[in-house]
Amino acid sequence: MTDNIRVLAIDDSPLMRRLLSEIFKGALHFELVGAAQDAAAARGLIRETRPDVITLDNKMPDMDGLTFLAEIVESHYIPVVMVSYFTQEGAEEALSALEIGAVDFVGKPIGSTDEGWGPFRQILLERVRAAAGAQRVRSSSAPRTPHPSPQLMHDSETIIAIGSSTGGTEALMEIFRVLPAGLPGIVVVQHMPENLTDFFAQNLNRVSPMEIKEARDGDEVCPGRALIARGNNHMAIRGDGNKYRIETHQGPKVWNCRPAVDVLFDSVASVAREKAIGVILTGMGEDGAIGLTHMNKNGARTIVQNKESCVVFGMPKKAIELGAAEFILPLQDIP
Repeated sequence: MTDNIRVLAIDDSPLMRRLLSEIFKGALHFELVGAAQDAAAARGLIRETRPDVITLDNKMPDMDGLTFLAEIVESHYIPVVMVSYFTQEGAEEALSALEIGAVDFVGKPIGSTDEGWGPFRQILLERVRAAAGAQRVRSSSAPRTPHPSPQLMHDSETIIAIGSSTGGTEALMEIFRVLPAGLPGIVVVQHMPENLTDFFAQNLNRVSPMEIKEARDGDEVCPGRALIARGNNHMAIRGDGNKYRIETHQGPKVWNCRPAVDVLFDSVASVAREKAIGVILTGMGEDGAIGLTHMNKNGARTIVQNKESCVVFGMPKKAIELGAAEFILPLQDIP
């Protein structure tokens, strides 16, 4: 890959192609190598330009975006960031794109005001930059390898806190498929828009022996249940006798994220202290690393996903650099 990240934009809207072109042409260290309106045009440009990253709309005139995504993943492997209107009705398509192999997605803002398009530009560039360095990781059927691992404590005061971002939806799916129903309560922050987290929790619930739901203020964290932070809401825990309950709020973004892993981990470090286990999975940026450090200092056991099994080794890398990782494990060995 050259110093510039070479991007191919695929969108059937002439206006959107123009906006994407302006964003990438005006950004330092990005180069727009082409813009295509459909799959037929895109195939030629992929062969001619060999881009580092593709942005792809999920609606095209000649082929739906998910079908073309599968073709890109299988025929080329070029990292793909889906860029589309991910409404509540489109939640299933967004999560299907991640299952097929998209690295991440960015929702187009509704409306034409700068209020939505300014943050869209920043998020798009961040996620395309992360995608350029993403690894191709497939679900592993390999047997577990011997690693020292923390002994889970099974009482009502134990809590497991997990944070993830890019690549995290599939990592969480792999973990929750095999976790037994009787584990201590689990709280999860996965960076995801507000209109997708409930659908994602439902998907996890269908494949897991545990009860999994989108978190609501006041929910009890109890054995056999996992609570997923709602998009656009920070999630923390508070003590309630010998139990924990969820607190949600829309405070300022942390690391440009809401929900933020650090908000959750800091509350777990303060409230649960040594009766906690913290886990950081694949993801771009640094969110969660400081919070995991606080958990570790307060006696919690801490686990970080290793580089080889991460889609993006950002959050785990920072946690390791800060000395927060007691155990560094491949994804298949974390459950």
